[in-house]
Amino acid sequence: MRCLSALFRLRPGRFLLENKITMPLRARNLYAFFVSFLVLAFVLSAEQQQSPPSSSPILGFSPQHAAAEHQIESMFQSIPSPDKAREWHRTFTAEPHPAASGRNNQLADLVADEWRKQGWEEVTLRRYDVLHSRPRNISLEMTEPVHFTASLREDAYDADPDTKNPAVSGSYFGYSASGDVTAEVIYAHSGNPEDYDLLRKSGINVKGKIVLVRYSNPYSYRGFKALTAERQGVAALLIYSDPAEDGYTKGKIFPDGPWGPESHIQRGAITYDYIVPGDPTTPGWASVPGAQRIPPEEARSLPKIPALPLSWRDAKPLLENMNGPEAPRDWQGALPIRYRFTGAVKVHVKVDMDTSMRAYTVVEARIRGSEVPDEWVLLGNHRDAWAFGGVDPSSGTASMMELTRSLGELKKRDVRPRRTIVVCSWDGEEYALTGSTEWGEQFADDLKKKLVAYLNVDESVAGAATTAGPDGLSFSPSAVASLAPMLVEASKDVRAPSEKSLYEAWRATTMRDSKASAPPFDSALVETRIGSGSDHTVFLNHLGRPVINLGFTGDYGVYHSMYDDHYWMSHIGDPAFEYHVALTRIWGLVALRLANADILPFDFGFNASTLERFLRELEQKNKVEPRLLPLKRLHARIAEFEKAGNLLRDAVAYDLLSGSASPQKIQRLNEELLQVESNWLDPAGIPGRPWFQHLLYSSRYTYAHLEFPGLAEAVERHDWKLGTQQAVLLERAVEKNTRLLRSAQSSWEKNRP
Repeated sequence: MRCLSALFRLRPGRFLLENKITMPLRARNLYAFFVSFLVLAFVLSAEQQQSPPSSSPILGFSPQHAAAEHQIESMFQSIPSPDKAREWHRTFTAEPHPAASGRNNQLADLVADEWRKQGWEEVTLRRYDVLHSRPRNISLEMTEPVHFTASLREDAYDADPDTKNPAVSGSYFGYSASGDVTAEVIYAHSGNPEDYDLLRKSGINVKGKIVLVRYSNPYSYRGFKALTAERQGVAALLIYSDPAEDGYTKGKIFPDGPWGPESHIQRGAITYDYIVPGDPTTPGWASVPGAQRIPPEEARSLPKIPALPLSWRDAKPLLENMNGPEAPRDWQGALPIRYRFTGAVKVHVKVDMDTSMRAYTVVEARIRGSEVPDEWVLLGNHRDAWAFGGVDPSSGTASMMELTRSLGELKKRDVRPRRTIVVCSWDGEEYALTGSTEWGEQFADDLKKKLVAYLNVDESVAGAATTAGPDGLSFSPSAVASLAPMLVEASKDVRAPSEKSLYEAWRATTMRDSKASAPPFDSALVETRIGSGSDHTVFLNHLGRPVINLGFTGDYGVYHSMYDDHYWMSHIGDPAFEYHVALTRIWGLVALRLANADILPFDFGFNASTLERFLRELEQKNKVEPRLLPLKRLHARIAEFEKAGNLLRDAVAYDLLSGSASPQKIQRLNEELLQVESNWLDPAGIPGRPWFQHLLYSSRYTYAHLEFPGLAEAVERHDWKLGTQQAVLLERAVEKNTRLLRSAQSSWEKNRP
C-alpha cells in the first residue's frame, strides 16, 4: 500500500503540470481526480489477482479504512455455517407459531436468550397489546344444486411428518368479520374493480351475493379484494388458489416439487393496512399497555364482511356446478371445467372469529457503536407464521440468527462497529405488519434522528434451488435508489452458491429471468420501486428512513400453507442451506459497510436520475397533457438535484482518497446526508391515507409499488387541481434537498488543504 500511495501522489501532480495552460483550474482538478482514480483502480485490480480482495475501494471509505473493512468482512464471512442455518431453521419450524400463540412467545424468549449468549447488548422484550383475531368456528357447505361440505383442511403426507401435526389451523383469514351467510355464488375472476365492471356490464348484480375469486391473474392483495367486494355490496368473499397460478400447471407439486397440491390453503390477514397498518385500534400511535384506543367499529383498516380462503379442491365443486353464462377466456383457470359467471350454486358460509386483545412481543438487541453510537443501522425479520413458516418467515429467521451469531463473534474478538447495530425480531407481521409498526411508532422521534437505514429480510429463500437451473435462484433485492449503488458494490464481495460472485450470479439470473439478450446495467439490477407487505413499511413510508429488502426467489407455490415447512426447505427449497448462508453474508456486509463507513454511502445523483425515470413513466403511462398538469418545473428541479448530488459525491470521493477530511467535517456531512431522506416526508400524508407520508414511495391498495403516490393517484383520478398541488409539494421537497446538498458541498470544500 505504501507504493500505491506514492504512485497516487505523483500522478495528479504530473498531469496538472502538463495541462495547466489549456484547462480551467476546476476542470483540471476534476479531470485529474478521475484519471487518478482510474489509475488507482487499475493498480488495485492488478494487485487483487495476486492477493485477497483487501485493497479494492469501498463507497464511503478512505483507502486505509477500506483495507481494514475488507479484513473485518473476510473474518465475518468465514463464520456463517450451512449446518448451523439448518439447525436454526429446524428449531423455528418445529411447531406452528402464529402471532400471539404460546409457541411464538416461546420463540421470543429463545431469541432473547440466544442473543444474550451471542454477546449482544441491551436485549429487551417489548410488549404491545393489540387487537388480535383467530378462528372459533369456520364452515362452508354448498346447499344447491347438490350438497357438498368443504373440508377447509390440508392433507397430510407420510413423507413429511409435520403435515400430521394437529396444532395446524384450518382455513381462516386474520381479521375477517364474523358472519353467517347463505346466498348464491358468483365467480368474479380476481376480484379487482375491473372484474366487477365486467359483471355489471354483463347484467350480473353481486349485491348480497357470495363472491368467489382467485388469488392471482393479475395479483392483488387479499385485503384489496375484500375492500373491493365490500364496496360492491357483496355479502361474503371466498378466495381460492387456482392451479394456474401456483399448482400443477407450473411443475411438480408438494411433496415432490415446489408447487401447491390440491388441498393447499393460502391463509393471511385481510386488513386494509394499505390505509393504515398496525393495531387497528391505535392508528398512528403505539399500542403499548394502557394506550388510548378507538373502538374497533371505527377502525378504517378492519373489513366489514366475512371472508374465507379455499384450496382449489374445495373451490372446484362450486365452480363446476355453475351453469350460467361462460366467463371470458382470460377468466378461465387451469381446472378441467368451463369457468362461468353464475348459475344454480348456493352456499352457506359461517365465519365466527374471536377478535380480542392479545400481547405481541418484539425482541430487540444492539451492539453499541464505538465512535458514533447515536447513529443506528437496524436489521429485522418477523418471527410469526401462519403455520410452520418454512419460507415465510423462518428462512429469514435462520439467516438472521446466523447473522447475529457472526456479528456477536466479531464483538467477542474485539471488533465493534463504528455505529450502533440494532436487531429486532418482529411479531405480528402477518397481522397488518403490527410489531414493526408499533415499535416504529413508539420510537419515532429517535428513529427519525438516528436511523441510518433499515435492512429487512422477510424470506431469505423463497424459491426452489432444486428447480432453479445452473444459474441458481434469483437474488431479488429492493432498495431506495440512494442505496442501490452500495448494494451492487457489496454483492461483488460475496460468493454465491453457484461459485460465482453474488454480483455475477445476480446479473446472470436477471438476464435469464427477463429473457434479455445481454446482461443488465448495474443501475438496473436493484428494484428501486418499493411497495408494501413487509416490515420495512413503517420505516420508509411513515418515518422517512432508507430501507433495503433482501432475498432469493424462484419456484414457490406453498405460500402461507401448511406445506411451507422444514421439509419443503430441506428437500426442495435449499437442501444444502447454502442460499441461507449467502443471504446472511450479503446482509452482514451491507450492515457492516453502513455501520463502519467514514461517510454514509448515499448516492443522491443516482437517486435523482431514478426519480426522473419514475416521473417520465408516470407521464407516459397516463398520457399527461402539460396544459392540464404542467410538470416542467418538477423535471427541472430533479435535474438540479441530480447535479448537486453528483458534485457532492465527487467532492467527497476526492477528499476520502486524499485522506484530508477531519472527523468533525465528516460527522457534519453525515448528519446532512441523513436529513435528505427525512425531507421527503410530508406531515399531511398522502390524500386519504395520512399515515403514509413519503412523497416518493408508497404502495397501491393492491400492495404494488407506487411512485410519487399523491401525484400519481391524482393523475389516475384526473383530479388536475390536486395533481398540481402534489406537484408543487414535490418541487419544494426536491428544491429543499438540492439546497441542502449544495450547502453540504460548500461546507465540505471550505478550508480544503
